[in-house]
Amino acid sequence: MAMVEIKRQTVPVADDVVRLLQLTDTHLCREAGGELLGMDTDHSLQAVIDLALRERPRVDAVLGTGDMSNHGFLEAYQRLRGYFERFAAPQFWLPGNHDDRGRMAAVDTTGTLLSNDIRLGRWQLVMLDSQVPGEVGGHLGAEQLALLRETLALAAAEGLFSLICLHHHPLPIGCHWLDEQRVADADALFDVLAAYAGVRGVLWGHVHQEVDRIWRGLRLLGSPSTCVQFAPDSENFRADTLPPGYRWLELHPDGRIDTGVSRVWDVAFTVDLKRGGYLQD
Repeated sequence: MAMVEIKRQTVPVADDVVRLLQLTDTHLCREAGGELLGMDTDHSLQAVIDLALRERPRVDAVLGTGDMSNHGFLEAYQRLRGYFERFAAPQFWLPGNHDDRGRMAAVDTTGTLLSNDIRLGRWQLVMLDSQVPGEVGGHLGAEQLALLRETLALAAAEGLFSLICLHHHPLPIGCHWLDEQRVADADALFDVLAAYAGVRGVLWGHVHQEVDRIWRGLRLLGSPSTCVQFAPDSENFRADTLPPGYRWLELHPDGRIDTGVSRVWDVAFTVDLKRGGYLQD
């Protein structure tokens, strides 16, 4: 089995609290003004960034946790890099089921965008790839799990706390149609995490809704999209009326995680609530 290369990046932090922003499921189209369920995803993302810059002007890193382009368009990633550069902080991405990892890498002019072992103060971020090319659902597989073990072992030896980031959700959230798409080998994931006391949380995208729960001592966090939201507790696909948003995180040197979701309430957005799906947009 070929081992996935560890791509480490160390980010200087201003003080002992690590401040992160998660902007996920941006679903940018090939051209600016493209829509998902009737919503202009460039417009909604920029409104979310405007909000984040007002509310959280000081941030150490910005995370893009998948489905950054609706169909993996190079042009979308090029625009996205520019949008994220409005933050005076490094950005780190991982792929979702809609993304093209090769095209994401093509816009990585710094060589750091797709880092998978990020160090910030007393914390480590592990960026996992749960994408299965051509499939909607997630799977980590032997290589990603081996990467996880090795990076966590390194962090444990250095006395760091860890936050695990990926695109797909590892546990059911109560949406039947989405739960069919969760990480298929999540049991193996949690087996690895259980072996390292420094792991404090798991952060994901994909679900287009807020999730915040404690399970086996881990903080499990799902986050809203910067565009269309999905209705919680739905049997079949159903869009929600909640506006776009982002998640902020503060990682403390004692291993504590403070986090919350903020949404754009002062901008009117269009979303087609009658549609029974979105994959063809």
